[in-house]
Amino acid sequence: MEFFCYHRDRPGSLALRRDLLEEHWSYMDRYASQMIARGPTLASDGTPTGSLHIVDLLDHAAARAFAFDEPNYQAGVYRDVLLRRWRNVLGRTMWDFPGGRTGGNRYLVLGLGSGEAADLVAPPDRDELIAYGPLLSDNGTTWLGTAVVLSAPDPDAARAVLSPDRYADIEVHGWQFGGRPS
Repeated sequence: MEFFCYHRDRPGSLALRRDLLEEHWSYMDRYASQMIARGPTLASDGTPTGSLHIVDLLDHAAARAFAFDEPNYQAGVYRDVLLRRWRNVLGRTMWDFPGGRTGGNRYLVLGLGSGEAADLVAPPDRDELIAYGPLLSDNGTTWLGTAVVLSAPDPDAARAVLSPDRYADIEVHGWQFGGRPS
């Protein structure tokens, strides 16, 4: 089962986040073979604001353990966690993205909604898509929104990947490829 996990940083936790960087990476190393995408979200000045992980895990219990046993969560770096079932529409990981790890502006776009599902299929001929899929209820049957990671010229262009009238809210966060530097 694929899960979308977005930890949002607590204000004032940057120093603690930096202190725990090696612990965070070591924890995530245990899930390396199951990762679809990972990386920090960033404010416009480059300051981390959260941590995104899309990961393939055995079940809900494993997903909850992944999200809440994470060292930054345990130490209080994060203020909240969005954990949802997810479906990998592109069928690949971020490491398969033809655009590579660097270059250009990268964004996490979260369309939060309810009601009739929208944007279940990735738009055609969109080479800038890094990860794309619906956010789903725990049983995987109810659409709760759509999450997209992509390369785009600016936040407005990133937001435009989703149908604006189909969501209660669309969030756009700066994002970068995560993991240990190579």
